[in-house]
Amino acid sequence: MKKNITNPKNLLEQRQGQDTKLISKFEDLSTPETVTNHTQNTHEQASSKNLFVVMTANQWIDEAKNRPIPKMLFSEFWFEGEICILFADTNLGKSILAVQIGDSISTGEQIKGFKLEALGQSVLYFDFELSDKQFQNRYSIDYVDEYKFSPNFKRVEINPEADIPAKKSFEDYLNDELENEIIRTNTKILIIDNLTYLRNETEQAKNALPLMKHLKALKKKYDLSILVLAHTPKRDLSKPITRNDLAGSKMLINFCDSVFTIGESSSNKNIRYLKQIKARNTEILYDSENVIVCHIEKPINFLKFILVDLGTELDHLKQLTKEDKEKTKIAVLELTDKGVSNVEIGKKLGIHESTVRKYKKQNISLSDY
Repeated sequence: MKKNITNPKNLLEQRQGQDTKLISKFEDLSTPETVTNHTQNTHEQASSKNLFVVMTANQWIDEAKNRPIPKMLFSEFWFEGEICILFADTNLGKSILAVQIGDSISTGEQIKGFKLEALGQSVLYFDFELSDKQFQNRYSIDYVDEYKFSPNFKRVEINPEADIPAKKSFEDYLNDELENEIIRTNTKILIIDNLTYLRNETEQAKNALPLMKHLKALKKKYDLSILVLAHTPKRDLSKPITRNDLAGSKMLINFCDSVFTIGESSSNKNIRYLKQIKARNTEILYDSENVIVCHIEKPINFLKFILVDLGTELDHLKQLTKEDKEKTKIAVLELTDKGVSNVEIGKKLGIHESTVRKYKKQNISLSDY
């Protein structure tokens, strides 16, 4: 016969039974060891369901001890387990350097002047820039006597005859196939050339966020190290390169682990410099006062960066003359008269939007010229 729980006596018995179960559940938490074990068990049960994972700082450190110390893949610029962004303007050698880094990792041999701590291993290079013939030209002598890459270096390009599922966007299909190749080749090193093929309009934060979330999820799921190539909009060559020069900079930089850039020397068009923008596994060593100066050469059949020296970024920035500034002011006024916004003027002329506003405040009109 079912008890009537509205009876005060039955309510008391029910409450006493609940208290007994509660006491039984925690009766073994009388020592620090049992409390710790209970906390760890709770964490294991909840980690896959809850938004937050909460442990003591010491527990996090103990858990981190079980993972290997990240090794350098390209000196202090890129470490194992990082999503790293390499950005630069068009035709400054992003792809040249990226292939050189991938080749180094695939063979286990460091680039002269740079550090590599990891052993030789498989590299997936997603090449969305060059055709196979253009790639051959870069790594051969007039299309013969080609450079022999390691079998560990695997180049990937889009199959133009691939059938995209009807109910799936190209971007989603691309991301799914990228993951499939990671699984199929069991590769931990990814180089993606370039960012625009993974998501359109990466300059807009709303599009950059899902992109970086996707890359972070892949990194964590498969223990990857990812180098992503990105571009910079037209910029003022008289100013140092900053994080603001990366297209979609705020979201992209917030979600990646490290960032570095290639700058062009205004004094010599064959000279490039490498500069760190962001680092998490190391202090920033190669800042404006200590950039790595290189030039691009093709000794025999491999187009590559060759380290020349260390220097300051100022040595390679464009020195604006009075005439240059006057030309820029006139261009600002002309675009203003056409109704172009300050932001768009800045993009077109490669100057900051605040500079556009400064020129406008000077109350100069085209009739003054």
